[in-house]
Amino acid sequence: MTRRAPLLVALLAVAAAALAACGKEGITLNAKRGDTAQIKHGAQLFAARCAGCHTLGAAGTHGSATKVNDRERTDGPNLDQRKEDLNSVLFAIRNGGFSGAIMPQNIVVGPDAQAVATFVSRYAGTQAKNPKSPPPAPATGG
Repeated sequence: MTRRAPLLVALLAVAAAALAACGKEGITLNAKRGDTAQIKHGAQLFAARCAGCHTLGAAGTHGSATKVNDRERTDGPNLDQRKEDLNSVLFAIRNGGFSGAIMPQNIVVGPDAQAVATFVSRYAGTQAKNPKSPPPAPATGG
């Protein structure tokens, strides 16, 4: 049996690696858009901090529900289907979304918040049938 143990361990390691890779698309930015280092940084932060609740293909995230019956309380908007502008994204980051019920306030701050907002505003709504501009974010004192 001692000869089989290393083989079994190797097979389990390969299986674990294969399972860990499932569903991870990674960040795919459009080189033709002339993305800056700030946008790439924003994509990385979005993938790390927002993936559990939001879908955005460019960041390789799938956190939103795809069917109404599968929806959970923490599911955020599918940003592939919803266009957002820079100020609205910054408002949502600062205030915990628009309802303030689930998303943590200030999930990223300062230059990181600006990077995430720039990335999201550039890539959100790319799969929307009729991407409409959202209403302007409420003014914040600051």
